[in-house]
Amino acid sequence: MESPVLSILALVALVLLVVVTGGVGYLTLAEWRDRRLQENEKRELRRTTTKRR
Repeated sequence: MESPVLSILALVALVLLVVVTGGVGYLTLAEWRDRRLQENEKRELRRTTTKRR
């Protein structure tokens, strides 16, 4: 017979795994989005400075 404590620990471990994986995914997505926005801003800045000349 399985111990209820082990079942609870397994469930908590699974929940923590999902939470940590989701957090890493969110941070990765946010960093990717920020990098893309910064690159777009740099391109726009280069375009406006070359047009002024």
